[in-house]
Amino acid sequence: MKLIKFEFGENKNRNGVQQRRNSYQDGVYGTTCPIPPGKNFTYTLQVKDQIGSFFYFPSLAFHKAAGGFGAIKILSRPRIPVPFPEPAADYSLLIGDWYNLDHKRLQAILDYGHRLPNPQGLLINGRGGNDTWFTVEQGKTYRLRISNVGMQNTLNFRIQGHQMKLVEVEGTHTVQTTYDSLDVHVGQSYSVLITADQAPQDYYIATSTRFTSKVLTSTAVLHYSNSGRQVSGPIPGGPTIQTGWSLSQARTIRTNLTASGPRPNPQGSYHYGLVNVSRTIRLSSSAAQVNGKQRYGMNGVSFIPADTPLKLADYFKIDGVFKVGSIQDNPTGQKSLYLDTAVMGADFRAFVEIVFENPENIVQSWHLDGYYFWVVGMDGGKWTPDSRKQYNLVDAVSRHTTQVYPKSWTAVYVALDNVGMWNVRSQFWTRQYLGQQFYLRVYSPVGSVRDEYPIPKNALLCGRAAGRTSRYL
Repeated sequence: MKLIKFEFGENKNRNGVQQRRNSYQDGVYGTTCPIPPGKNFTYTLQVKDQIGSFFYFPSLAFHKAAGGFGAIKILSRPRIPVPFPEPAADYSLLIGDWYNLDHKRLQAILDYGHRLPNPQGLLINGRGGNDTWFTVEQGKTYRLRISNVGMQNTLNFRIQGHQMKLVEVEGTHTVQTTYDSLDVHVGQSYSVLITADQAPQDYYIATSTRFTSKVLTSTAVLHYSNSGRQVSGPIPGGPTIQTGWSLSQARTIRTNLTASGPRPNPQGSYHYGLVNVSRTIRLSSSAAQVNGKQRYGMNGVSFIPADTPLKLADYFKIDGVFKVGSIQDNPTGQKSLYLDTAVMGADFRAFVEIVFENPENIVQSWHLDGYYFWVVGMDGGKWTPDSRKQYNLVDAVSRHTTQVYPKSWTAVYVALDNVGMWNVRSQFWTRQYLGQQFYLRVYSPVGSVRDEYPIPKNALLCGRAAGRTSRYL
């Protein structure tokens, strides 16, 4: 993995890669010390029991605004069937909004307590304005892995004259539904199949912002190898501010219960809807001024980083770095925020319900490191226990990032089977940087290597953990 050199060090987070039994190298500051400037570091991770489409990005400070992201493909083992014929080629498309301002200037604006301007444009694989081409042969079918690596905007994705068959979402094979366009929220990844079944010419690949007053658009080119005509005509339009359209589409995305996942057994063999929920966690977002500066939070807490990665402090039993229980399971009902290094405790192997509540007028995007979760329900208004009556307890899609629509809620189920310190965050990077995140400490008292690996021998040690001895068994 090639690293961009930042003056204060760097971390890379693999968005959606579960890091089984090893949050030490999750690549966020709550778990992993920054890689020193000019140095190399090898992340050691296990991708057992995972397949699918993911991406990596720089996770410290506001470095994400400088780029440095790339696609990750985890392929099925040769003997495990995939629920569609092998495509002629497999392309990754990284779409996202982009600022012309340097990441240091953007960070400084936030540090002074001001709001950022809107992004200036959109990029597809780091380029705009038809600078990226994907060549196809007429009559053949191709896999496109689409990830929104941007800073804040939901993007709609479409291809002129072509339909897209959805086959995978963040490691889950889906019911194969055909779409003219797809809403891809920040941090999400989709795999679609397209067939080059149109007249031999070039076609627009288009992406545009959703839910914004000014619509930004960028294009790439789907180039037929026997093309006799360049892209022409108007860029195909997409939906703009319609949240109902997006919600309806989201509800059509479901798990293919008969398809194999990373193992040969069908994805539907685990009946999540029959498991007893042991705990409900309600997370409500909020925005407020703290000490005259803009902050964001969850359940009344705006996260501030500690001087030592939380996982290292936990391992070395360093007091005073964080306190388990510094964020509550339910909203406080207060509009104000307070600053804290928020950590929520959870039991290993618990099966929990998490309800993301959005009282604001924007579409939000939420992510949990180290896990997938089943998106069992989403709707407008306030969540109540009666909302469970509309949950999908059979074939909800399993993924790592979910959207929450304005004045709405989204409920997920998650089996806490991965011990560690895991980041729960807004995928809107301004909000994440200004406190809209916390860490979920999934704890097992056994201390067995069957539950969690020992600290890796190459673990970087910093803060109050500097000078201590790491070990590897």
